[in-house]
Amino acid sequence: MVRKTDTRENILEFIRVFRRDNGYSPSVREVAGHCGIKSPSVVQYHLEQLEEAGLITRDRVRSRSIGLVGDEEGPACVPLLGVIAAGQPIGVPSMDRQSAAGQEMIDVPRDIMRKGRRLFALRVRGNSMVDAMIADSDIVVMEEADSVNNGEVAACWLESEQEVTLKKIYYEKGQKIRLQPCNPYMLPVFHDAANVRIQGKVVMVLRMNP
Repeated sequence: MVRKTDTRENILEFIRVFRRDNGYSPSVREVAGHCGIKSPSVVQYHLEQLEEAGLITRDRVRSRSIGLVGDEEGPACVPLLGVIAAGQPIGVPSMDRQSAAGQEMIDVPRDIMRKGRRLFALRVRGNSMVDAMIADSDIVVMEEADSVNNGEVAACWLESEQEVTLKKIYYEKGQKIRLQPCNPYMLPVFHDAANVRIQGKVVMVLRMNP
């Protein structure tokens, strides 16, 4: 068995505390920053040694996938189904969960999976939602929904444009829907209600530093 150094003890403790406090695993850069390690490759080396020692688990195709052996209360996983625009709408892959096989998986806190929630994740492109604490490259965890309340942040499929966008939703008079950005430099966009199909609402935002 590989002998645990003080550095590896620190890494193990940081992973344990981070998962307890956040409900998901730290990134390599977060481990490096907390433990005072300058090179991510050094962190990777220590993680490999901890994995060989049977103290942690990792999945090379999942982000933030460091797990602690024996930690039954660790994160759950949801599929990362594509990219969504927080700015100008762009097309994304189908959000049908049946297409999730083979997709990258993202760790999320286990407690948000309560009551059979159907969740998926999307990577954000753009900065139209920065005042809602959703920035470019973040991951938004979505709950499948075909309707939302006024002011909720939702993924909206625009039928005529065949595009999807991430905005706050407001129902206006005259069968109109206002797609409201959360950026003072961007204006809202109005659509006929028939042109907007809600696909999910945001339940969590993850900062996905490499």
